[in-house]
Amino acid sequence: MTVAGERAPPMEDREGKLLMQQIARVLDECRSSYAIHTRKLKELLALRSSSPQCFFSAFSKTLTPLFDFQRRTASAERIVRFVAVFSAYRDDKHASECDVFLEEFLRFLLIAAVASNKTARFRSCQIISEIIMRLPDDAEVSNELWDEVIDCMKLRVGDRIPAIRTFAVRGLARFANDLENSDIVDLFLQTLPFEQNAEVRKTIVISLPPSNATSAAVIGCTLDVSESVRRAAYFVLGNKFPLQSLSIKLRTIILQRGLADRAESVKKDCLKMLKDEWLVKCCNGDPIDLLKFLDVETYESVGEAVMGILLKAGMVNVQDGQRMRQFFVTTSDTNEGQCIPSNQLMEAEVALYWRTLCRHLQNEAQEKGTDAAATMGTEAVVYAAEASDNNDLLEQILPATVSDYIQLVKAHLAAGPNYRFVSRQLLLLGVVLNFSDATNRKVGAALVQELLHRPLEHEIDDDGNKVVIGDGINLGGDREWATAVSELARKVHASVGEFEEVVVGVVEELARPCRERTADYMQWMHCLAVTGLLLENVKSIHLLQKKAIEPVETLQSLLLPGAKHVNFDVQRVAMRCLGLFGLLERKPSEELVKQLRHSFVKGPNPVSIMASKALVDLGMWHGPQEVDKAMCQDLLSVSQDDKKSFAPVNFCELNGDSSIELLDLLYAGLDRSDWDESTETDDHESVQAILGEGFAKILLLSENYASISISLHPLIFAKLINLYFSDEAKELQSLKQCLSVFFEHYPALSSDHKKCISKAFIPVMRSMWPGIYGNAGGYPVLVSNMRKRATKASRFMMQMMQTPLYPKENEVEDENGRRKSPETPDGSEPPSVDFDSGEEGLAICIAMEMVSFPMKKTAAGKSYVSALCRIVFLLNFRSSEQRAIKCMRGLLNRMAECISTDKELLKDLKRMGAQLKALDEHPDEDLSQDQADLILGRLELDRSIGLDPVASVPSTPATTRSTRPTRSRRRVRREDASSDEGETSPTSVVPPTPSMLSSRSQRASKIAALSKMKTVRTDRIEGNEDENDAEVSDVTSEEASDESDEFIE
Repeated sequence: MTVAGERAPPMEDREGKLLMQQIARVLDECRSSYAIHTRKLKELLALRSSSPQCFFSAFSKTLTPLFDFQRRTASAERIVRFVAVFSAYRDDKHASECDVFLEEFLRFLLIAAVASNKTARFRSCQIISEIIMRLPDDAEVSNELWDEVIDCMKLRVGDRIPAIRTFAVRGLARFANDLENSDIVDLFLQTLPFEQNAEVRKTIVISLPPSNATSAAVIGCTLDVSESVRRAAYFVLGNKFPLQSLSIKLRTIILQRGLADRAESVKKDCLKMLKDEWLVKCCNGDPIDLLKFLDVETYESVGEAVMGILLKAGMVNVQDGQRMRQFFVTTSDTNEGQCIPSNQLMEAEVALYWRTLCRHLQNEAQEKGTDAAATMGTEAVVYAAEASDNNDLLEQILPATVSDYIQLVKAHLAAGPNYRFVSRQLLLLGVVLNFSDATNRKVGAALVQELLHRPLEHEIDDDGNKVVIGDGINLGGDREWATAVSELARKVHASVGEFEEVVVGVVEELARPCRERTADYMQWMHCLAVTGLLLENVKSIHLLQKKAIEPVETLQSLLLPGAKHVNFDVQRVAMRCLGLFGLLERKPSEELVKQLRHSFVKGPNPVSIMASKALVDLGMWHGPQEVDKAMCQDLLSVSQDDKKSFAPVNFCELNGDSSIELLDLLYAGLDRSDWDESTETDDHESVQAILGEGFAKILLLSENYASISISLHPLIFAKLINLYFSDEAKELQSLKQCLSVFFEHYPALSSDHKKCISKAFIPVMRSMWPGIYGNAGGYPVLVSNMRKRATKASRFMMQMMQTPLYPKENEVEDENGRRKSPETPDGSEPPSVDFDSGEEGLAICIAMEMVSFPMKKTAAGKSYVSALCRIVFLLNFRSSEQRAIKCMRGLLNRMAECISTDKELLKDLKRMGAQLKALDEHPDEDLSQDQADLILGRLELDRSIGLDPVASVPSTPATTRSTRPTRSRRRVRREDASSDEGETSPTSVVPPTPSMLSSRSQRASKIAALSKMKTVRTDRIEGNEDENDAEVSDVTSEEASDESDEFIE
């Protein structure tokens, strides 16, 4: 008999099931739309009030299926949001019930957050983050529970699922603003640099509170590879960090990166931050106040960019009474009863504001006028009206007369060096004025004369010596000032030849004391600075003829004596002028080239730097051959095409009359070790950096320098690689920045450039690898670092070889993607034009280096050969290069001999051999000796090293070759089948050596027969194992791929 109570469920169970059904119905209805959430929230609250004791149990059981649902569908997201809103809701009438339910539900979610099931962890972190974000401030939750939540979320920040990490960061974001939880901010800052997922990085950036510690991290994210992260960084900078809280340098960095970003959406966010937050909120819409926050004197380019963007966006409005004429003040003299004009001095931001505004108005007026002339009808009238409005506004802003403008400029010039920036802005503003009137031109010419005659600024040191302020090369001490003076002078003297005549007259006047040898070094530098201004702005040397001083007289009486002056600063300025003068000459003169070469070799470091710049410029402009002809007519008796290497140069014995060619001299300068003995310049320039940049330009524009032997290109490229990977950081930093751009574009411009890289690969490795070919070794740590540097360089060159050509280079290819080439005299087809410039040619070169390397048994030799072999495995062969494939297959056995002690490399070599055999259309055909010689000859390799016949090359390269066939295939197969590595290939990387074969007993044939009888069974077992392994692999790969994508909608 059974008890009646056992037949029917208890009353509590029936009520619980009914409650679960009601909760499920509410949740099911919430999946359809957010609009009914408010009404369903009231229903669920009523259910909790009616059954407070068993509600949580029923609710949690009903919600459990959600923790097993992986996909982030819209219906699931609506349920999650509704659950979070319900949990965070606080009813004043039932406050205690709300608090108790919240604590119980949070503890339930914390258990799921540490579950082994990733979907459960994801849903729990998602709901916890939603609850925390929606929870009101007056919610009653125990501190112990919050500590558990924080600790759990901090643990989930390191979860392997990106979506879980994202919601964990969101959950901690609200606590990060509390000063007591500084460890959360520290966790964010530690996680951000190493986070691989862009969405997680974006969430961390948005969650960071504003502080000095977090500002650097947020600004660093403006360089993130992800566009969404960069956008989030600018959003946070605009909304959380007031403009006043950032330093001037950080403000300029933010604007420089944002305004130059490659993504338009990031630019828009940066502009929104600039206009809405910085300009409107922080500066009340005043651009001048915004410029004051940017320090335009130090960061002028940033100020110009900001003004240009604001003007283009129409955010700059000239208010009534805001004119440049407000800086003109008239004071009355009470004694004589006359009015004396005076000027107020401008601030730097105001000067930049007016200069950019006036330039913008002038450009707009010219563009609208051009558009009006190019159109007709109403459209032309509209354009003409806009141009007229811009011109009228420009006239109202500018000073009333040119005399007032010049008076304003002179007032700032007389104010001293503190107003030098404002004076330069006013000089640049002069381009907007009209000097066509004779009176205006006369007044402007007087100002130009004053500026050209203005001596260099200097100060007196403790010993009473004069010290020049500025670079000591350009007029006024800096290039920007010289540019402003030249632009104003060209505007005032706009007639043909007038500018040259005026400046030559000033040079002749300043050169008198120099020619009479009565000038001090300050006068020499001033005269040479004006001369450099003239030479830099004149287009032809013929424009300087028949003037106050002839070009030849300038060279003989001013430039060459200045280059021999006792003062090094004068020599440095003279070197610059000599270089500019040589660029204007039709052919460089002998005296000029001799002086430059002498100063380059014998001069101090600052002078050698300027001389190297001049020699590089002359060599690139006239060509190295023309520069050499200026030294000696019979210097080029040997054809440059036959030149295979650079001639050695001994700088200690070199004199000015040496017959060393220009390229030999400059190339030797790259290896000279005593350049740095002299005092360094302020900008850390070096002769090596200048010469390296010059040679990089020569290689990049090699088609323009046919006189330079092609055989020299690999030598130059190898030298640049060595400089790029050198350990000198300070002296070659600028060169490395230049070379980084050069290496990016050089291999993509031409297939000939890739051929140069391929030829330079082996010489670079030989010169960088320690312990071979006479290279120094050292301590183990030093040797390890040197090997790492050489390996890094090899992979870098390999990546350049794999860089695709620009489309312009591919236009010469035929329909099959191969270039056409004529047939050889014997009727055979030659290799494709791309062969020696492709990866196949580089692979064969490396293989031949491995085979012919003489020091294989030393530690350095073994490591060198292994490094080369690893590079070969990364190179790709095209199926169109059949001869290169056969040639490479013929070298595999010899390569295996070189790496016979490295099993891992042998396995990779085996895999490469199988790939090459699969690419070979005729794997059993041999490569003829003529074809092999043609390939090796094209690659300039040693033809005496024979290739193994393709038919005799096994799929597994052998370490030693034997004339008798190998009979160990079945035995090796049995060993492979029983090995721990699970290899299923029927062959081995290293067959038995001849000694092993000769020592086999007479029972070897019987063993082989027994092995053959078991072959069928072994094959079946291995086949089943392979299938099982494949299934496991597929399952594993699917799980691995789903981990990052399963929570994406």
